[in-house]
Amino acid sequence: MNASTMNPITATSKFLWQVKREYWEHRGGFLWTPLIIALVMLAFMAMGLITAEFTAHQNGFTLNGIHLDQLTSHIDADAMAKFQGALDVGLITMGMPIRIALFVVVFFYALGALYNDRADRSVLFWKSLPLSDRETVLSKATSALLVAPLVATVAALATMIGFLVVASGVVLLHGGNPYKLLWGPGSPLTLTAEILATVPVYAVWALPTVGWLMLCSAWAKSKPFLWAIMIPVFSGIFVAMFDLMQLFDLDTGWYWSNIVGRALAGVLPGNWLVMGGHSGYVHVDSVTQALSPATAWASLAAPGAWLGAIAGIAMIFGAIRLRRWRDDN
Repeated sequence: MNASTMNPITATSKFLWQVKREYWEHRGGFLWTPLIIALVMLAFMAMGLITAEFTAHQNGFTLNGIHLDQLTSHIDADAMAKFQGALDVGLITMGMPIRIALFVVVFFYALGALYNDRADRSVLFWKSLPLSDRETVLSKATSALLVAPLVATVAALATMIGFLVVASGVVLLHGGNPYKLLWGPGSPLTLTAEILATVPVYAVWALPTVGWLMLCSAWAKSKPFLWAIMIPVFSGIFVAMFDLMQLFDLDTGWYWSNIVGRALAGVLPGNWLVMGGHSGYVHVDSVTQALSPATAWASLAAPGAWLGAIAGIAMIFGAIRLRRWRDDN
C-alpha cells in the first residue's frame, strides 16, 4: 500500500493547502502588518501611562490618600453603566488603526491576486500543477474575505487585552481592583466573541469590492490599479453629468454610494454603517449599538447587501473565466 493510497488528497484538503499557501506568501500583509501596528499601539499606550505616572509624581499630584478601590465603592450603578459603555467603546475603537490597515492590505491583495502571477510569469508554473483555475481564484478570494480579516481581528483583540493588562498594573499601583474597575465593566470576553461574530458580515459586504478588484486583476494587461479606480469613478462622473439616475427615480448620490462605493470601499470594516446597510433596517441610538454585532448582522436584512454579494460572486466567476482564457505566452 503506497502513501497516496493511505493519504488520499481530497478536494477540501487541496483547497485548504492553497489557502495556506496564500497566507504564507502574503503573511507580510496578513500577519506582520496588524501585528506590528498592535505592538506599536501598545508601546505608545504603555509610554503614555508611564509618562502620566511620572508627571503626576513629579508634580505631587495625589487623590488625598484615597485609593481607587475606595473611589469605585462610591460609584452608583448609573455611573458605572456609563463607565462600562465608555470603556467598551474605547476598547473597540483601539482596533481602528488595524482595521484601516486591513482595508489597504485586502484592497491591494485582491487587486494583485491574479495580475502579479502573470506579471512575474509564475502563473505558468501554477497552471502546470493539477490545480484548477476555479480552486486558485476561490482560494485567493477566501484569503481576502476571511483569512485577512480574521487575523486582523485577532490582532485588534490582542491590542485590547494588552491595554487592559497594562492598565491593570496602573490600577494595582494605586490600590485598585483591576477586575472591579476594568475587566468586569469592560467585559473583554463578551467583546471578543462579538467582534469575531462580525467577520462573516464583513465577508458579505466586502464581496463586491473583492470581486471587482479580482476581475480587474485578471483582465488588465497593465496598471490594474488605474483601471480598477478609473472605471467606477468615471462612470460616476458620466452618470452625474447626464443625470442618468433620474430615469430610475433615483439621485446621483445613490449611484456613488451603491455602485462606486460598493466597488471600491467594500473592504473597509464597518462599511455597512455608511453604505445603506442600516438605513431603514437598523436604528442606531448610540456608539456602542453602532459597533455591536447585532447592528452588523441586522445590516444583512438590507437587499443591497445580498445584491452586492451576488454581483461580487458573478465578478469572481468572471475572474475565473478570464484566468482560464488569458493568453500567458
